[in-house]
Amino acid sequence: MATLAGDFHRSPAYVGLADALKELIGDGRIGYGTRLPSERELTAALGVSRTTVTRAYAVLRDTGYAEARHGSGTFTRLPGGPTRAHDRALWPTHVSGGVIDLVCAAATAPPGMAAAYAEAAAALPAHLGNHGYYPAGLPDLQAAIASSYDDRGLPTDPEQIIVTTGALAASAVVGAALVGPRERVLMESPTYPNAVQALKTGGGRLVTIPLDPSGWDLDAVGQVLAKHGPRLVHVMPDHHNPTGLVMTEDERAAYARLLSRHGATALVDEAHHTLRLDDDPPLPPFATFSPDAITVGSVSKSIWGGLRMGWIRAPHNLVDTLTRARVGLDLGAPVLEQVLLTQLIGSGLETMLAVHRERLREQRDALVAALHEELPDWTFRVPVGGMALWCHLPSDPPAGATALVIEAERHGVMLAPGPSFAPAGGLDRYLRFPFTVPVPQLQEAVRRVADAWRAVYGTGPASSAVPRRRGGVLVA
Repeated sequence: MATLAGDFHRSPAYVGLADALKELIGDGRIGYGTRLPSERELTAALGVSRTTVTRAYAVLRDTGYAEARHGSGTFTRLPGGPTRAHDRALWPTHVSGGVIDLVCAAATAPPGMAAAYAEAAAALPAHLGNHGYYPAGLPDLQAAIASSYDDRGLPTDPEQIIVTTGALAASAVVGAALVGPRERVLMESPTYPNAVQALKTGGGRLVTIPLDPSGWDLDAVGQVLAKHGPRLVHVMPDHHNPTGLVMTEDERAAYARLLSRHGATALVDEAHHTLRLDDDPPLPPFATFSPDAITVGSVSKSIWGGLRMGWIRAPHNLVDTLTRARVGLDLGAPVLEQVLLTQLIGSGLETMLAVHRERLREQRDALVAALHEELPDWTFRVPVGGMALWCHLPSDPPAGATALVIEAERHGVMLAPGPSFAPAGGLDRYLRFPFTVPVPQLQEAVRRVADAWRAVYGTGPASSAVPRRRGGVLVA
């Protein structure tokens, strides 16, 4: 606990310690029902006064994050009960019983999130004197997001920003505005499956192009553009989901020239662009080479999925069209979250990103090592960023990823097979393996998947099965 909570703010110290412990308990790093160290033990470990720990524990009990058991000590709990623990999954029913959910490629909130919400709530009264509807976003937030593009070398006016409830909502706005029933939208395969549905909001027809595991085939892109004449082309140049690919600067420029030649507009999905885990320098935004491009961004992947905040950066001539389409879907993002994101961009965002990236880097490397150890026949590229490995399964034996996923669920691991990411079908030799949970869980997940692999293909005994949960999947 001293290692996890040692960097708490100390003004006053007992509040900082209580806030740090709430986050650790809330996101499962300190498990539900865990006996906390005694006040004397924690005082010694942290080098603080006994009064600081006593008052922090009192705050935990008063707010429902701990309970005292006579003669036994202080134990963690949650205000909403045990089902709130490890609430990382986007499943329609509760996932429990030791199941490791790796369908949802999303991490827990970084340290400092609870304090950031508290700071935003304190600033909220200044916004309560008006109607609270901001179809394009709070002006201060528009300016802050625009400034972030300026810093990346892409000059942007605040009026070019439309704030949404996440990148997926932003894509739905673009689909509703620009892709009607007789128009085509081009998407890569594999791709993020929810984006497919979002871009079909306006009734557009889907055209797919294969994305090779080694990168983009721009000659093939040019041929498809010439043949089908899509109005909109969905592109993920940074840490592509699920492959992890990154488009080079030359590829961005060449792709932009193809789009211009064929009169197509790029919808650039930058939801993962901040998740650069290695030391490679950042690349210019795709829209630097394609002035007509529409870019969607988000902090849901780079910070926390519960912070449903995204945006559209649009050319000036499309802002009104997109804003009208947005009003047809909703009337604006929640003001509290907009205030929060404005404050984070002003200060604190880079610190959160650094912590998040360090955590993902450690988990990526642990997953790579575990797969090399347990499943050496699987192949994958080690991504320089993002949140998952795109694993290729051996071509022999004949069964593919779908059969493995079904068996893995019996062993207590939930994964998404390649066909989940293939709008036109196929890719059953591929599996997305996120590295978004702590290292011990990743290592255990690989052991269970290895057991499932042996069970499916008859090369060894299966370990004890975990009862399967039946129902639908929402891939995130």
